[in-house]
Amino acid sequence: MRVLVTGLSTFWGGRAAQSLEARPDVEVVVGLDTREPRVPLERTEFVRADSSYSILQRIVQATDVDTVVHTHLVVDSTRVSGRALHETNVIGTMNLLAAAGAPDSPVRNVIVKSSGYVYGAGSRDPYLFREEAKRTSPPHTNVERSLLEVEAFLRDFAADNPHITVTLLRFTNVLGDQLDTPFSQALRLPVVPEILGFDPRLQFVHEDDVVAALMYATTHDLPGVFNVAADGLLPWSEICSMVGKRRVALPPLFTNAAAEPLRLLRVVNLPPEWLDLLRFGRGMDNRRFKEAGFRYRYTMAGTVEAFARGLRLEKTIGTKAAPSYKYEREVEDFFRHSPAVVRHES
Repeated sequence: MRVLVTGLSTFWGGRAAQSLEARPDVEVVVGLDTREPRVPLERTEFVRADSSYSILQRIVQATDVDTVVHTHLVVDSTRVSGRALHETNVIGTMNLLAAAGAPDSPVRNVIVKSSGYVYGAGSRDPYLFREEAKRTSPPHTNVERSLLEVEAFLRDFAADNPHITVTLLRFTNVLGDQLDTPFSQALRLPVVPEILGFDPRLQFVHEDDVVAALMYATTHDLPGVFNVAADGLLPWSEICSMVGKRRVALPPLFTNAAAEPLRLLRVVNLPPEWLDLLRFGRGMDNRRFKEAGFRYRYTMAGTVEAFARGLRLEKTIGTKAAPSYKYEREVEDFFRHSPAVVRHES
């Protein structure tokens, strides 16, 4: 396999590249991003690009990649401007699909990491969203609108290119020790926010299962849409109790405005799409991906328990401030190509 990973500097892009490097059936890994990688990589070739990936077609043709793993979809509307979000999610994906579907393109597999935010969160939602289910309310955040646009492009692309396997993975919210998300930020606070009068059913997936799901889709022929979510749902109050945290209520009216001081003070990141979840919750049916052969390591309760153990460990021994890795092209070229480096046969 020759694999191209988009969003190499993101958490998921870096983890995906590391997993691909460890596979003996992967010959080449090429990583694309606007910023340098933030994790140590041994044989991934990094290519710097703009956020719209306008150079992608040239890279695909030059490297002869047969598989594209698209991890670079922004799912937090507070981290970038609306314009930047649209350029990254919509324009970037359009350029990716144009490169994959170009005449004489070597690409035969496209895997896209999307989000359960396409379903939204509302009072009329089903207990579990199946992959073919529609939203019960119109999208009202930039993230939701951009993800729906991306999925529309993917449907058209799959119909126009039947020789390419297109796999769309919709992930529920992720929890894990290494990942920084609105949920992990909130659960690390001394007092955790909730919305007065609401105790939503929530569903997580462990960060390790996310990487495993991406690898499973990369190495199996799985055309179509698949929900990725752990077994089970838990009320927010029980999740907070498992993590050992008390709760403080935000007002049910003008909730977004009430959360703004917490954002400005950088106490916790509370995107509007996340506040909808904190009000109504959401569940996703994961049977289709399990029927395709994927096995989760963690249940929903197991995911929360693993996170709680990590918090207790942090509280007991603290966190060691390890020096952060910074990609340096000259250094990596030295390790890869210098005759001074001794290469041991495995």
